[in-house]
Amino acid sequence: MTAKPDPQDLLHGLLRAAKAAGADAADALFVENVSASVSYRLGKLEDVERSESSDIGLRVFLGQKVAFVSSTDFSKDGIAALPKRAVTMAKLAPEDKFACLAPRERLARSIPDLDLEDPAEPPAAALVERARTVEEAAMAVKGITNSEGGGASFSRSAIALATSEGFYGRYAGTHHSIGVAVLAGEGTAMERDYDSAGARRAGDLDPPETVGKRAGERAVARLGPRKAKSQAVPVVFDPRESAGLLGHLTGAISGAAIARGVSFLKDRLGQEIFAPSITVVDDPHRLRGLRSKPFDGEGVANARMAVVENGVLKTWLLDCASAKQLGLGTTGHAARGTGGPPHPSSTNFHMLPGTLSPEELMADIAEGFYVTELMGMGVNGVNGDYSRGASGFWIEKGRISYPVSEVTIAGNLKDMYRALTPANDLVFRYGTNAPTCRIEGMTVAGA
Repeated sequence: MTAKPDPQDLLHGLLRAAKAAGADAADALFVENVSASVSYRLGKLEDVERSESSDIGLRVFLGQKVAFVSSTDFSKDGIAALPKRAVTMAKLAPEDKFACLAPRERLARSIPDLDLEDPAEPPAAALVERARTVEEAAMAVKGITNSEGGGASFSRSAIALATSEGFYGRYAGTHHSIGVAVLAGEGTAMERDYDSAGARRAGDLDPPETVGKRAGERAVARLGPRKAKSQAVPVVFDPRESAGLLGHLTGAISGAAIARGVSFLKDRLGQEIFAPSITVVDDPHRLRGLRSKPFDGEGVANARMAVVENGVLKTWLLDCASAKQLGLGTTGHAARGTGGPPHPSSTNFHMLPGTLSPEELMADIAEGFYVTELMGMGVNGVNGDYSRGASGFWIEKGRISYPVSEVTIAGNLKDMYRALTPANDLVFRYGTNAPTCRIEGMTVAGA
């Protein structure tokens, strides 16, 4: 097995060789990954897996012509071949007038420590125990009759980036996760649900007993679902699903979508798109955040920013290319892999909580729908039309009353955002997070 050199020496060597081969500019990315996972079903261990990988990518510029090469061959000859191959490819490539490296003045000058790395990898036995415990706790809930399995995983990624503009940065992060899916009931009356948890450090991970119990209780609560009549009512989104509403927002404000004119928010910059009480934040520097990073995929300094402030859309999410296309500056939101160009992406994207508890948020609803699971991909990013299959619980007189399934909820995201009220129960469980959210007047199509 070929020993891998120091990342900084490796990347700077590639940049020098690319310049020597004729490139006007270049950047290089080195990624190392380690992952381990186990699955456990019905009291038996099913799988134990572990993998390690290393990958290197080189991007070269000849004027406005660009080429990408990547490799997992870290032999001396393999590394030496990359710059020449990339320059040869660039000579044959069409011009891309928006391709560019991050300008020197936007590069990160310091790299904050965001406490993203757990120093110890858990042994396989610890992962097995987490998977066993999370399933056992779910199966212990009265009414649970079967399991799709519990699982536990660990991963570590280390990223190093260097550019010919003088940037070099490196960081590493770990991720622990557990999850389980179980079924309640018998025969054709069975219902399924799940729960999961993830954290940068093992000590921050929800206990497997808690995760398993939540999954079991969710599944049992869904037994005996009824149909709902078609009508327009307030719809309340469980935090597990309200995060998806923000996911649609990140797609709509991506610089790539705006530059192509394929976003329902393309003309709304600087305008009110939510109620004045709502603020949405993207924070790459959140300590131990699941999507935190000390610089973006082009070496640009990044920082916490209000994407929506007091209801007003304040910014797009931009990398250097989409910013250039729009005549703007990058916002430090580039993400990338080793084999292609950067693209805009959010980090720890979240809606700030409101002032009401979820119970207070529902208290005045005579009839409504509490959504706990969404199905299908019925969202049109161009015009904002929204139609998703859903299940959850019917709300009567301000309280959750009985389970409901085989329902479709519909609206338009522009109207939904304006009619949205957040509760005060924001918890950072995913990369994108929102509290319980209420939206007035959505169409519920049922029986």
